[in-house]
Amino acid sequence: MFARLLLFWLLLGGLVPANVGAAPPQQVLTDTLLLKNPKGAHISEAYRYYTEPFATKPDPEQVEAQWRAGKFRPGPWHETLNLGILHKRVWMRLAVRNTESQRLRFLWSIFNFTDSAALYCRRRGETKFTQLAIASSWVPAAERAFPARALSFPFTLEANESAVLYLRIDLHAGALYLPTYIETAEHFLNWEMNFPFERHWVWMLGFYLSSALFNLVLFAFLRDRIHVWYLAYVVCVTLFLMMEDGLDAMLLPTGLYQLAWSIGQFNFVILAAAAGIRILQLFVRLGSGWPRLHRAGTWLAGTSAVFVLLYAVAFPWAVRHSLTMVQALNFTRELILICQFGYGWVTLLAVMLTRRRRLAAYYALTYFFFSAGFAIFWFNHIGLTSFNPVYPNALAWGLFFELLVLSALLTGRFRHTLRQNARLRIRQLRQRNSQSARLIAAQDEERERLARELHDALGPNLAALHLAWQGRAVQEAINSSPEAAAAGHHTELLLRHLRDEVRTFSHAILPAEPGLGGLCDSVAALAELLNLYGNPTVHTYCDKGLEQLPQPLQLAAYRIAAELLNNAVRHANATEVQVQLLLHPEALEILVDDNGNGFNKTQTRAGIGLRGVQARTEYLRGQMHIDSSATGTCIVVRLPLKE
Repeated sequence: MFARLLLFWLLLGGLVPANVGAAPPQQVLTDTLLLKNPKGAHISEAYRYYTEPFATKPDPEQVEAQWRAGKFRPGPWHETLNLGILHKRVWMRLAVRNTESQRLRFLWSIFNFTDSAALYCRRRGETKFTQLAIASSWVPAAERAFPARALSFPFTLEANESAVLYLRIDLHAGALYLPTYIETAEHFLNWEMNFPFERHWVWMLGFYLSSALFNLVLFAFLRDRIHVWYLAYVVCVTLFLMMEDGLDAMLLPTGLYQLAWSIGQFNFVILAAAAGIRILQLFVRLGSGWPRLHRAGTWLAGTSAVFVLLYAVAFPWAVRHSLTMVQALNFTRELILICQFGYGWVTLLAVMLTRRRRLAAYYALTYFFFSAGFAIFWFNHIGLTSFNPVYPNALAWGLFFELLVLSALLTGRFRHTLRQNARLRIRQLRQRNSQSARLIAAQDEERERLARELHDALGPNLAALHLAWQGRAVQEAINSSPEAAAAGHHTELLLRHLRDEVRTFSHAILPAEPGLGGLCDSVAALAELLNLYGNPTVHTYCDKGLEQLPQPLQLAAYRIAAELLNNAVRHANATEVQVQLLLHPEALEILVDDNGNGFNKTQTRAGIGLRGVQARTEYLRGQMHIDSSATGTCIVVRLPLKE
């Protein structure tokens, strides 16, 4: 609580001018601005301004007549001329005199974007005004008559020469905030070179950029859309702030610069606020608890994007043909800004009344910094105030603190997401292991049933048939002729081979449990059984110490070896098969190698046996490697001894 009060006090202290309560300076207007006089009057003490409709043809002589008629007004005392949402042309009249004893070159600069501006001059002895220069902020700094981020108009005065200047300003965006100043070219260039450092722009832009890149990295890891919206938010607000101080004219290439201004400076605030709405919705998980509020925010964000597109398309036409449409577009823009600003606080207050109030409180701290800077900016923007307590401006600092806090919150969200993903992976692994265990158990049960059917049903019947074939009557019939005797002999061999095949097959599909002799004896017994019936010849080798392995691992290794051996015997057409069980410090290696005809792994679909081996291997977190060619096949399975 104390920290919050301290934060509020510091912010309030930053927003209150240092001279509150002090006596205001005496406001004395002067007729002529003495240039190059460090103790001379401020420009706001000398200029007068006048507004006229855009439809009126710009003519300094007609405006001078309005001056003589007393239609001009003084600007605010020592403040920027801020006329707010006003759709008129502005004329600024200033009488100047060079106080130096030498000819000097001066610059009258406007530090905000203007569609068109021109400088007119009437020197002593002249009866009419001469246009000295005309320029537009639509042209980037390098292509202007005087290359600078501000729209600058050069003029020269001889020693002690006086002149009357008119600065004409046409701005259709509806935000007539006109910071302006006159300085010698030398001092102006010196100020321009130091501006990015004195106004903190160098490290601020670096912070904005690093913050955006940081969230780009987070999105690459998490694929969380909140980081994409964060990136869009930072880009839009950074572009707006650069446009506010003219840095875009110095840093952006011509095409990108003109595209940005075609969209519109204040429309970037709308786009940023729309991205901020999406960030808010995702951060407080608005969609799962407040569907109507979530839909309203989504609709508002979408409407904002559509409006910006329509504004960019319609505004250039409206400037040339319909001032009423220009005003309607600009007032709609302000209404959308108010709705976006209000939606954020309504949403946060609604969420604070529920169980997710902690999330809302965290985000409210972030939103507070933006709100403070935005409120100062917006009141200045519409002309209610001309208050800028910090440099470069309150919105830039509000964005800085907002991004600082929001980056910390998103980092916390990143860590929370990592923990959730880790728990999800563990749950998925457990589910997969459980499914693998059930699959292997079902496979073993089916194999056992099939083996019993072969051994207990088909085996005895074949044995009975063999005995019947050897009966007296059958033998007498067979021996009745040489041809019958030969056929009977072949039939007896076939019956004997078929009985042995059934016995071998039943043992192969259901290997016996490792007996008292352990894993090595069981594998050797299986090889001996297969060797009784001819090709291929099976050779086995087992390392010492296999009997000390856990019983489940011995059983799994035995069944894997039996399955691979059965595949080699039945499908490889091999003459020799090598079975090796090698014990390593960290793994048990099962190697089955034959000299058969091999198979193509990319074209041949794995059979049930190999799929079963693969399932057992994955269940035990092992690895299986197959090397097959025309000269034989070698399959190696590694089972870890420790999980």
